[in-house]
Amino acid sequence: MTPSSPIRVMSPEEIAVNAGARAAPVKVPEPGLFAERALRLRQLADGHAMRDYLLFVAELAQRQHELLKQPRALKLPDEVLINGAMVGGLPPVEAQSHPRDAVWREELQALLTAMRGAAIPEPAQALVARLAQADEGWLEQQAAALLAGGGPGLDPAAAPLVAAALQVYWTRLVTGLQERYERSDQGENVAPFGMIDDPTVCPCCGSRPVASITRVAAELSGQRFLACSLCGAQWHYVRIKCTHCQGTKGISFQTLVDDEGKKAEAVAAECCETCGHYLKQVHMEKDLQVEPLADDLATLTLDLLVGELGLVRQGFNPMLILGEAEASLDGGPGAGLDPPGRPGAPPPDPGGR
Repeated sequence: MTPSSPIRVMSPEEIAVNAGARAAPVKVPEPGLFAERALRLRQLADGHAMRDYLLFVAELAQRQHELLKQPRALKLPDEVLINGAMVGGLPPVEAQSHPRDAVWREELQALLTAMRGAAIPEPAQALVARLAQADEGWLEQQAAALLAGGGPGLDPAAAPLVAAALQVYWTRLVTGLQERYERSDQGENVAPFGMIDDPTVCPCCGSRPVASITRVAAELSGQRFLACSLCGAQWHYVRIKCTHCQGTKGISFQTLVDDEGKKAEAVAAECCETCGHYLKQVHMEKDLQVEPLADDLATLTLDLLVGELGLVRQGFNPMLILGEAEASLDGGPGAGLDPPGRPGAPPPDPGGR
């Protein structure tokens, strides 16, 4: 597949009509977030060159869904901290500064236990077993590296499993805060989530988006939301505006085309000539089943081709960390193993999906 010519850019007038200010600024994660992700990954895996890995992540997402349904006690930030964050224009449970409760490691152990019964390749089963024996210090190091968007010491083989536990933990935090607010005297308390000073990161946890999504619900038709790579929240962000530099000049779109010249319009890369960054955009009007993390993962070809144009990826997908397993050199759980579904050192041939 090759990138298509840029798709049509809407005029400012069209943007004002189709992406106006009627959208609720923040959508907290839905209860079915992980189940929908698992379903979409299974759909995308059919005939895909990355089939084994997509199915692995689907199994993981299904276990996340089942785990999220089980109650778990969490210590939530008090109202004073929430109010302070809102006044300061900051996310209330910022990923790097919020003191992680050891509960997240309980989430990880529960996920690992559930994954032992999953239909996943033997190398992945071996990784699950090793990760279950990892010491707390190493796990906290991996969590810190992931929450910083990757970096030295991060084991890419272990990253999807660690990230899955962190996603469940932060999803619980966000939904727990929202539920507490809805049960409270809303005239006395400040809503925990709203737009913050930096609109390019999640207003709940401060993480980068994995991709953006244009929705088709009656009151949201054509409006764009950025989808958080960590907690699963979505927040309104106008279309034809760079999600890195916030500029509106030099915006174009690239899509894949198949061997017959048909555009794969459900997923496009929004490219900014000004700062040289891009973010994928998934369109519900083209495919009602799109899911930001799943469709981003299944379109690695688009990343490779847009990267050849010299553009830098703005989105972060914790389910695909490319690079050498630096932590494995120190004997971490990923030592001697490749990331599940990604045999060999190079990244997989992503195929044309």
